[in-house]
Amino acid sequence: MLDVKDTAITDDFVDPITADPREFAAKVNAWVPHDIVLKDAWFPLAHSSAVTKKPVRRAVYSHPYFLWRDHGVAVAAEFHPSDTERTAKSSYSDSEGRYPVIEEYGYVWGWFGNPANAAPEHVPSLPYLPEDGGLPLHMVGTVRFDCTAPLSLENLIDLTHADFLHADVVGDEKMDKETVEVFHDSETITMVRTCVNKSVAPIMKIFGGVKSDVQQVRQVIRIYLRSHAAIAYGRFSPGDNVQLFHPCVPETRDRTRLDYVINTSNVKKSNLFRYLMPKASYKVSRQDSYMTSPQSPRYMQPEKRKDLHSPLDEAGQKYRVLMLALAERQARGDFAYRDNVSADCSEIIGYDGK
Repeated sequence: MLDVKDTAITDDFVDPITADPREFAAKVNAWVPHDIVLKDAWFPLAHSSAVTKKPVRRAVYSHPYFLWRDHGVAVAAEFHPSDTERTAKSSYSDSEGRYPVIEEYGYVWGWFGNPANAAPEHVPSLPYLPEDGGLPLHMVGTVRFDCTAPLSLENLIDLTHADFLHADVVGDEKMDKETVEVFHDSETITMVRTCVNKSVAPIMKIFGGVKSDVQQVRQVIRIYLRSHAAIAYGRFSPGDNVQLFHPCVPETRDRTRLDYVINTSNVKKSNLFRYLMPKASYKVSRQDSYMTSPQSPRYMQPEKRKDLHSPLDEAGQKYRVLMLALAERQARGDFAYRDNVSADCSEIIGYDGK
C-alpha cells in the first residue's frame, strides 16, 4: 500500500509545480539535463584530507580548479601555481585567477559563479557532519559516474530504486506499507519514505547484528539543487542510522565526481557495520552506474517520445521541474537565493543528533 503526499514550502516563492498539470507534464518531458549549468553555488570539490601543499586538479563544468594549501589555508585557482604563462582567465575568479573558497564539513568548497556573490550562508546544511571535519578516512571515498550529474541525482531521489537495484545491500521491496512525502522550495527538494515492516537490510543483518527479519524504516533524500549535493539519511529500527552525504560534482556535462562521506560514528566501535557500510558505496555506485551510464546519452537531445512514470516517480518529476525553473530564472539574469540553504534542516530530515 502506497500513500503519496506533497507539501510545497511557500515563502515569496512562485511555485513552478503548482502550475497547470499539462504545463507541468510538458516540462517533465522537456528534460535535457546536459543543458543545465547552474551558477552561484558552492561545490564540494575535495575532501579536506585530499588537499595538501601539492596542488590537485578538480573541475566544475570543465572549468579547472587547482586546489592546494598555502600555510595551511585552502586555495582554489584556475591555474596551477607553477604556471608562468597563463591564458586569459574566466569571469568566475578574481584578478589573480583565484576562486572564492571555504572549508567546512570536512570539504574544500569552491564557488562557481560571480565571485562577488559568494557567501558562507550559501553552503548547504549538513547537520550530521562535523563542521570542522576530521572524520576517519575509512568513512570517506570517491567514485565517478559516466553520466550527467542531474541524472545521477534524479536516480537517487527515487528511493524505491534501491529495493531492486541494491536489494543485496539495503533490502528488497517486501513490506506491509510505505508512505512517500515530498517537500520542496526554490532551492531544495526532499523526499521522505516511511516503510512499515520492511525486509531487513542484508548488510545490517550480516554485519550489523540485526537479528530481526523486518525493520521500521524512515529514509530521506534532500537535494540542494544548485550544488548538486544530496543528504541521504536513514533511520532503521532495529539497526543503526545511515548518514550519507552524496555530492554529485559535474566535472563535465556528462561526467560526475562523487566524494562521499558516510558518517558511522554513531555505530559502536565493536560493530563491523561501522567500518563496512562506508565501503558498500563502491558496490552500490557500480550498480547505479550500470543503470545511469547508458541512460545519460539518451537525454542529450530533446525527445518527442514521452517518459513513462509511475506514482513512485513523483519526486523525480518535481526535481526535473525545479531544476528547469532555476535554470530558466538564471538565464533571465536572476541568481538570487530565495531560500536559505544553510538553515538547519535537522527537523525535516528527522535527525535528532544521534
